[in-house]
Amino acid sequence: MSFWDERYQGEAYLFGEAPNAFLARQVHRLAPGQTVLAVADGEGRNGVWLAQQGLAVLSVDGSSVAQAKAARLAEARGVSLELQQVDLADWDWPQGRFDLVAAIFIQFAGPELRTQIFENMKRALKPGGLILLEGYRPEQIAYGTGGPRTPENLYTEAMLQEAFSDFEILELAAYDAAIEEGAGHSGTSALIDLVARKPS
Repeated sequence: MSFWDERYQGEAYLFGEAPNAFLARQVHRLAPGQTVLAVADGEGRNGVWLAQQGLAVLSVDGSSVAQAKAARLAEARGVSLELQQVDLADWDWPQGRFDLVAAIFIQFAGPELRTQIFENMKRALKPGGLILLEGYRPEQIAYGTGGPRTPENLYTEAMLQEAFSDFEILELAAYDAAIEEGAGHSGTSALIDLVARKPS
């Protein structure tokens, strides 16, 4: 059994059932009928919330255990979403298909894979489409309230500015906040948010 399948075992939702707070704050950018790719969506809390806003959601993750829980959560909330179990390192990413790409705490990826994922996220968007990204900053390691223990997997403002320099950056904010997202993310956290638009 994979590391992630093991982490997602059990009835409880590791990161809770409510959407990520940053994502929920972006509700004004969403419109019913838009298409969205939820990257490494885990047990579906974010993908299901996006579907509840009337969006057509493709929720991808590497864990079949997580995806089964995402399907249950969608059913409980009365929405549907398309689920695909993929390995992001060798997935044939759709091109120019989505109005939005949501990537919330996808920091399992080291620098090389991260660069590849970011480029694929950009290519998956339609012209004028939006990236909604939240992650942890290096200061998170001292807090120990969630996320990877490897500094190179964490985001800085300069790194995100460079990675998305070909996009219009609408929002880039680094701040500390208390978050309560199940047992997986709990307590004061060093966060960074990015909203960026693909040139049309």
